[in-house]
Amino acid sequence: MSQLDVKIGPKIKSFRRQMGLQANKLAEQLGISPSYLNLIESGKRKIDGDLLLKVCEELKIELSDLTNKSDLNLVNDISELLDDQLFEDLDILGPEVKDLVNTNPKIARALIKLGDNYKQKDHEIISKVETLSGKIIDSRKTSFPGEVISDFLQEKKNYFPKLEEFANKIFEKVQVNNRTRYIALCDFLRTEYSINVKDIIPEEGKPFSKIYNKNNKELLLSEYNSLETKKLHAAAQIAQEGAINEINDYLSEFKFPSDEAKRLTKIALLNYCAAAILMPYKLFHSECKKLKYDLELLQNTFATSFEQVAHRVTCLQDPKLPGIPFHMLRVDIAGNISKRFSLSGIEIPRYGGACPRWNVYSAFTRPGVIQAAVSKMSNGKKYVCIAKTVEKGVGRYGRKKSMLSIGLGCEAKYAKDFVYTENLNLNDKKTEIPIGVSCRTCDRLDCSQRAFPPLHKKFDVDINSRGVSVYVKTDK
Repeated sequence: MSQLDVKIGPKIKSFRRQMGLQANKLAEQLGISPSYLNLIESGKRKIDGDLLLKVCEELKIELSDLTNKSDLNLVNDISELLDDQLFEDLDILGPEVKDLVNTNPKIARALIKLGDNYKQKDHEIISKVETLSGKIIDSRKTSFPGEVISDFLQEKKNYFPKLEEFANKIFEKVQVNNRTRYIALCDFLRTEYSINVKDIIPEEGKPFSKIYNKNNKELLLSEYNSLETKKLHAAAQIAQEGAINEINDYLSEFKFPSDEAKRLTKIALLNYCAAAILMPYKLFHSECKKLKYDLELLQNTFATSFEQVAHRVTCLQDPKLPGIPFHMLRVDIAGNISKRFSLSGIEIPRYGGACPRWNVYSAFTRPGVIQAAVSKMSNGKKYVCIAKTVEKGVGRYGRKKSMLSIGLGCEAKYAKDFVYTENLNLNDKKTEIPIGVSCRTCDRLDCSQRAFPPLHKKFDVDINSRGVSVYVKTDK
């Protein structure tokens, strides 16, 4: 039996349970016996093409939902988790991790939740010790609620049709010449919800981006915000007033580990809806196709920020009108990943920084300039990746802004539809940048930037010889 058959069975079972469909009922609809369906779902029997198509029809899913490779990032997340010293003596190898994810993805996710909880408790203990001692012990604390947002978006493929529908209705009411303007959003808040928007300069020592006073129905927006940020806040307030039920419905479909994580995810959905109001799906999709995803042109066309546009292109996942499946990540100059999402197939680390060869890091050497590169993973897959730095923070003289880097990419097979490949020779192997996910999970032993040994390979340190790094031996 092929590995594909082993993987498909548990996925069929998972989708059936999501629909609340009993096994005997699905078997009846498929015209097979419940016992045969049980063998398929447990990966003990092959499934032929015709039956597979019928399964997709009954479960209302696409064939790709069953035949895609392992869940994005899950293999890498588990590998990172097992890198902890707690599991050092178990000698768990990469193929074993892949087998777990392929056959029991829910158990793999459960392990990730346990790992998150373990690391969160560990950090809480460190924080308490720091508070008592007044000493900084570990400055690398991870915002796990932020990781929950990434998991939520990944599960939903960053596409929320109910919010898109609401956003389209609002856009039709506020648009002028097919564009959403700040003044129109403010007028809509006032006429529809009796909310007055006020632009004010924050008091010294009391900075803020937005404050909504529910009692007197005032939305205060900081004058230090860019116009693009003000537009997003105003549109998000419209979503909060008119689409909160739809947002709560989506939140109810996901198991959140904490109220904090749930509230942060609610904010993410409000911002998603806001972006959809500023860049409505069909119009934005049409412009993306016409402009070949030129982010700066799209930014000018819709009067939005570079980061907002980069976010929005990852949301074009309507099966009837799909866009390019992108991955996106946002990092700071220290390598911390604050946002991550992947539909391209590339794996993005969960617990640490990504490969230093990714151009999302080299973008800091040329601030404000879009850098494009062809990146090749150790498994041979090629991606077209672009990166650009953006500034965040208070927009006034004398106040330093923070700098972040936005990375966006897709599989090389979409190159003809992506403007940033026009000056790249995808067939020139010399221009390919060999990258990995992170040092712990990367197979490349010829990398001079390797900071840690690979988790799944044994290595010996030889005091008499050294390769390109201390973890790589030379050939004698």
